[in-house]
Amino acid sequence: MFKTLTALFTVHEIKNRLLFTFGVLFIFRLLAHIPVPGIDTTSLQQFFSQFAILGFLDIFSGGGFQNFSIITLGLGPYINASIIMQLLAMTIPKLEELQKEGEYGREKINLYTKILTIPLAIVQAFGTYFLLSKQGVISTLSLLQIVTLIITLLAGTLLVMWIGEILTEYGLGNGVSVLIFAGIISQMPSAVFQMFEISRTSGNFFPLIIMAVISILSIAGIVMVNEAVRKIPIEYARRAAGTISYGGGVSYLPMKLNQAGVIPIIFAVSLVFLPSVLGTYFSSSSSEMLVNIGSFLTRNFSPQSWTYVFLYFVLVMGFTFFYTALQFNPEKIAENLKQNGAFIPGIRPGKSTADYLYSVLTRITFFGALFLGFIAVLPTILPMVTSLNSSFAIGGAGLLIVVSVVLDTVRQVDSLVVSRNYDSFLK
Repeated sequence: MFKTLTALFTVHEIKNRLLFTFGVLFIFRLLAHIPVPGIDTTSLQQFFSQFAILGFLDIFSGGGFQNFSIITLGLGPYINASIIMQLLAMTIPKLEELQKEGEYGREKINLYTKILTIPLAIVQAFGTYFLLSKQGVISTLSLLQIVTLIITLLAGTLLVMWIGEILTEYGLGNGVSVLIFAGIISQMPSAVFQMFEISRTSGNFFPLIIMAVISILSIAGIVMVNEAVRKIPIEYARRAAGTISYGGGVSYLPMKLNQAGVIPIIFAVSLVFLPSVLGTYFSSSSSEMLVNIGSFLTRNFSPQSWTYVFLYFVLVMGFTFFYTALQFNPEKIAENLKQNGAFIPGIRPGKSTADYLYSVLTRITFFGALFLGFIAVLPTILPMVTSLNSSFAIGGAGLLIVVSVVLDTVRQVDSLVVSRNYDSFLK
């Protein structure tokens, strides 16, 4: 770690990449504070306090949603398009073939993802306007003004996508991940200051200390889970050509404990808030039946209820198994091992290997899903236990993204240092 920090300021290429990253992030944060005209900021803040899901969406816009800036949608449509393309690539043979065609295939899939982002951004922009207009945050607009607003928000999303691409090419880390990272980090100081003020006013700092300890333990846990790999030994059969034998050797098949990353949380959060949102909508209906349904949903599925916590936890675990099953196919891996003359010691090739890989995958995914579920509900449970208002950016998906981006960036810096040393050795 010390060598990595030293390389940031001593290696010329890495230092230039670091300065470029800071410059791009400054521009990104500046864009997040350029508001769209016609917004009642007071009503917007009140609306944000009612729906916690908006805090989650604000993560992907770097604070732009809370300010209703030109980058209000942020990277949300692009992330949704990426997830959809990943799912389609596992079900559509042509897209699956493209994934196997190296750089050309990745470029084509990236192009399709960008094209899919446009209609998703348009739908999300109109949905955002419709939702906020019903709450009185945005005044009623004419058709031309609505079209202008949608085009503005669409342009903001495309601009953020372009910023993420140039950041990936010339900066440090994955551009999209770094932008999301910047959005989360920007919200943490105010959240920590708010919690400190609550503790100072009440004169009780014990809950704050508990939250600090839990946060540190959570970060350590995320690092260990993200880096945890089950290595399955693989042996290659030796082949003989006359008196000469070749091949053979031992390798490992790595199976990560958390193969799904933060995607199950993104899937789950889009569903877990649906009952409370519908409940709020039904509560303003003129029908007494809908009002009663809305009251039931709001009371039992609000973010402060244990029913919400249980549902969120179960959804995260379910989506973790679902997405891991899409990412890791034991039957294909077993077939590839058999075709390459490889086998797992003590396991017959073919179906037996697939069954063994499936059993291992199920066990490690279970523990990975438990951890993801705990991390997801952490920011909801903490206020219940400590009587402090925890920001959505602290814990949960935010904490998982921050740690993952830091680990990926450290790996990139290490690889740049190794590449530089290797080039100097060749000279």
